[in-house]
Parts: sequence; structure tokens; C-alpha cells
Amino acid sequence: MMLTMLAAGAIGAPTRLNPVELFLHADIVVQVVMGALGLASVWVWMIVIGFTVRMGLIGRRCRKYEEGFWTARDLDAYQKEQGTRDIPTARVVAAALAEWRRSTSGKTIDRDGTRQRLAAAMDSAVTEETDRLAARLNFLATVGTVAPFVGLFGTVWGVMDSFFRIGAQQNSSLAVVAPGISEALFATAIGLAAAIPAVVAYNRFSHRVNGFESGLFRFADRFHATLSRELEQ
Repeated sequence: MMLTMLAAGAIGAPTRLNPVELFLHADIVVQVVMGALGLASVWVWMIVIGFTVRMGLIGRRCRKYEEGFWTARDLDAYQKEQGTRDIPTARVVAAALAEWRRSTSGKTIDRDGTRQRLAAAMDSAVTEETDRLAARLNFLATVGTVAPFVGLFGTVWGVMDSFFRIGAQQNSSLAVVAPGISEALFATAIGLAAAIPAVVAYNRFSHRVNGFESGLFRFADRFHATLSRELEQ
């Protein structure tokens, strides 16, 4: 009879961790921590997917724009045709052309001053475009830094709750302590699951943004040289 009962208990015992059960049986504070980290993780992956798609699309548009730009015979007409699209390079050109018109509209032209203003206008446009692309990366950096500590807070709270149960039940057996500690450690696991992709994505995307910024600066320098030659004529 005793062997039958032990066998039945072994069959009904869980053989692996169940995340849903760990969440449902956790303390309310630990549940809040898990829920917040879960939402942060979902948002991280949304940023990763959205940023990857956006960078790919913008990269193709910029390459196509630059190819047509250097072969265009009428830059104003080309810019008017392409400038309405979401192309960072086109906005850099628009800033340069606007400054060019203002600086060359008078009877006398200050060549050195015009060159400096053109460089400042294009540098400002490049920086603005880079900041616009990198705006959401701050969230990745925040999650990558904060999420492990938030998960650790949930773990500490869960362990404290487990010790409270030991004192309340006056029973220090593993059956009393283990469930609460498992639930507490699950909070740290969720924190790491949110932080690790955020850190990897932030480093990767920061590198891509820096490369994109360098490409815009190279284009701006080349266009600045072209406008400078126009001033000498």
C-alpha cells in the first residue's frame, strides 16, 4: 500500500519547471516584477525588429539616392523629385542647398564664410538624422543595465517571503522552501532574458548607426567639395 502511494506521488510530481506555474504561485511583488520585465522584453524585441527593418529600408533608399544624385544633371529637379521621401541623405542635401541659396543670393559672396556655413549646415543635418535613428536605442541601453537588478530585487523579495513562510510554519523542510526560491530565481532569469538581447542589440545597432553616420559625413564632405568648386568659378 505504501509503495503504491509513493509511486502515485512520483507520477504526479512535476518533472520540469513550468514558467506559468512559477508566475501564478509567486508573491504579488514578484509577479509585478516578472510582468514588468516581460513587457520590457517584448518591447526590446519590437525595437530590434523595427530597427532592423528601418535600417535596411533607409540604407537601400540612401544608396539609390546617392547613385542618382551624382549622375543627375539638374540637382534642383532631382532633389525636388526625391526630397519628399524618407531619405536622410536627401535632407542633408536640402539643408546644404538652402544654405547655399541664402549665402549666394547677395551681390557679393563671402566664399570662406559660405564654406563654413555650408559645412555647419550639413554637419547639423547629419547629426540630426543620426539622433533620429538612435532615439530608441536608449531604451535598449536602459533595459540592458536595469533589468538584471530589477530581477534581482524580485529574487531577494521572493527569498525573504520563503524565509517568512519557514518562520510562520515552523518547518524548514525543502518542500516548504524550494517552491518560493524557485519562483524568486525565476524573476532573475526573466531579468537576464530581457537584458542580454537588449545589450547585444544595443551594441550591434550602435555600430550600425555609427557606420551610417560616417557614410553621411563622407557624402556631406564630397558635396561640400563640389559646392566649394562652384564658389571658385
